[in-house]
Amino acid sequence: MAELAETVEELRRDRTHGGSWLARRAVEALLGVLDEPVDSAEELLGRLLEAGRELASARPAQGAVASAVGRLVASGHAASHLPAAELRRLLAEEASALIAGRDRAAASIAVHVAPRLRDATLLTHSFSATVREAVLHGSPARVLCTVSAPFEEGRRLADELRAEGVEAELVEDGRVSEALETASLVLVGADTVYEDGSVTNKTGTRPLADGAQVAGVPLLVACELLKLAPGPPPEVEQEPDLRDLTPPSLVDEIVTEEGPCVPGDVLALIDRTPFLREGRRLLFA
Repeated sequence: MAELAETVEELRRDRTHGGSWLARRAVEALLGVLDEPVDSAEELLGRLLEAGRELASARPAQGAVASAVGRLVASGHAASHLPAAELRRLLAEEASALIAGRDRAAASIAVHVAPRLRDATLLTHSFSATVREAVLHGSPARVLCTVSAPFEEGRRLADELRAEGVEAELVEDGRVSEALETASLVLVGADTVYEDGSVTNKTGTRPLADGAQVAGVPLLVACELLKLAPGPPPEVEQEPDLRDLTPPSLVDEIVTEEGPCVPGDVLALIDRTPFLREGRRLLFA
């Protein structure tokens, strides 16, 4: 279980990666837990639940972590009648599918977003692997990346896009209003999208959304289903130095691997994805 403790600490300390990456690390840690010898299916499920709770509590503001480990816990609970060996095999397959699904989800989102990106002057904030995928598979005329201090994730995104032949320009954080005057679309990622359609993302997203509404520039949010969280946003942001909350009134569309939806339809999307509720119920019971 030493590897689990190391991953919990890694998740707790990490300040540079997004929710998808953190969720993958959590699932990889659970694969290690599944490899530990047990005497019964009941013992295996107990260890899985305990480890899942530790991982989810390491970064409660990152919805993808709780959703990913919750999905495995829910799958194990549903198959609790199986012998330990069969249950372990089923859960290992589910974990591997979750890891592989990260890339498939980003590719699907890119397909859904592509028509909006065609010939657009796109403004984005921070570093989102999902946004990066969408840009690489779309055909925007220009991409404007905010620097996103203090970690300057936008600089990394611009560098990676340029390496792929995309025209990407850096925008200093104090010049976002000027960038909005030329932008035709704002596309950002998300750490968590709550059932009312509100979005937590890198600090600076909320003022960017305010500015986009004033300028009449549509704001799209690209995120995997794993980042949808049943329930309302917390009354107080858990990591205010890292992220802020954008209300649904400032968001035009939320695009998941199932396609675009308006913020008011997020609750219905969550209800069509049963493991989101069941996994969290088991984790936080």
